[in-house]
Amino acid sequence: MLLWFLNSVLLGAGLAMDAFTVSLANGLHEPGMRRGKQLKIAGAFAGFQTLMPLLGWVCVHTVVQLFSAFEKLIPWIALILLCVIGGKMVFGGIKARCHPEQAENAQTVGAGALLVQGIATSIDALSVGFTIAEDPWYKAGAAALLIGAVTFGICFAGVRLGSRAGMKLADHAAIVGGLLLIGIGIEIFVTH
Repeated sequence: MLLWFLNSVLLGAGLAMDAFTVSLANGLHEPGMRRGKQLKIAGAFAGFQTLMPLLGWVCVHTVVQLFSAFEKLIPWIALILLCVIGGKMVFGGIKARCHPEQAENAQTVGAGALLVQGIATSIDALSVGFTIAEDPWYKAGAAALLIGAVTFGICFAGVRLGSRAGMKLADHAAIVGGLLLIGIGIEIFVTH
């Protein structure tokens, strides 16, 4: 039982690294972000990291052939989604530097962007469903909840750190955050 717990926590930490970096980028993009929004961002990433392994577990037990075909698309989907969002952040940061009067409107992380980021950073967690496929549903659910809890803590730390650093980097924060997202997309694509 202890080994299972430790394995789930370490799996959660490993899966949360992309989400941590995106959380950091979100904090950089929106300096001085309120704690409630920081919690919402961490919660969104934790929710996706909890849901995706369960979805993978269900796929293994129902539609394995369909999932194996979809698995080849995962790196492409993550690359495209993160590059689009990162590109928009870079463009917004450059635009804000050129037109400071419009910067106030460009400095928020919206629900749509958070949804896409959550999917893009957790889509590789679908394959975790294969590793927990032998577990009964309640044990797979507990592992997914542990993964989500670890992700929440890591992402909350990332968004807080990014938001504080964003206050110091003000002019360059959105550009740095966007470049981080593009880098994560490329990293997911290359490592898959």
